[in-house]
Amino acid sequence: MKKLLLAAVLMASATLFAQSPFDGTWMTKLDTAKFPTKPDKYSLSNNMYECLTCVPKIAVKADGDDQKVTGHPYYDTIAVHVVNASSVEIVEKKDGKVMYTDTATVSADGNTMTDKFTDTTETKPVTGEVTSARVSAGAAGSHAMSGAWRTSKVDSVSSNGLTVTYQGTTDGLKMSDPNGESYDAKFDGKDYPIAGDPGHTMVSLKRIGADTIEETDKREGKVVGVNHMTVSKDGKSIHVVYSDKLHGTTTTVTMEKQS
Repeated sequence: MKKLLLAAVLMASATLFAQSPFDGTWMTKLDTAKFPTKPDKYSLSNNMYECLTCVPKIAVKADGDDQKVTGHPYYDTIAVHVVNASSVEIVEKKDGKVMYTDTATVSADGNTMTDKFTDTTETKPVTGEVTSARVSAGAAGSHAMSGAWRTSKVDSVSSNGLTVTYQGTTDGLKMSDPNGESYDAKFDGKDYPIAGDPGHTMVSLKRIGADTIEETDKREGKVVGVNHMTVSKDGKSIHVVYSDKLHGTTTTVTMEKQS
């Protein structure tokens, strides 16, 4: 009888410990996002396209054909097609599979650029639209997209690109999204794989407090980002601060609990 009672107590304790304020499905609220002030820089001139703030930088022919690039975890070729004087289509592939398509269109006054994208890196495509404001002009005679641009608004993203589900475990946290990515990591500082991620990202978790977790993302042993997540006192939202270590930028956003 005592053994049965002890077993019941231990099981109840494990269940309570596994419960986490992060448990549930959460959706990113685009209107809460604060974007980096550091601009993205591009150059498109003389049939050559350059992404000057990409890591590593990209410099390829803008002839619409697949051009080989190295050092990018989600693509190994990029094709740049100049649609007209104000619009450019960019297609990224990995092992021949289309991973990302973006059509960038500059407004008539040259001060705004709209990117319509389709991200197919996971099992389900994520679509969206982003608006950027011009910071500085490109070289004289270059394409309208040349210059420096700062993200001002994410106009839309399909719901599967905004949703994530967390589940606490006795010594860690599980994550999954609708597109096939997931992890099951412990609060031990060790690296755990993100299943379904073609970029082969690894995560390590640190529990800062009962309501705060720090997630560190790595590729090939190098830290590429740190995600600091804090659940609100009422348990209805998560405040996220993401530090992009490759680009030296910070983005903040709020996720709201759905269930």
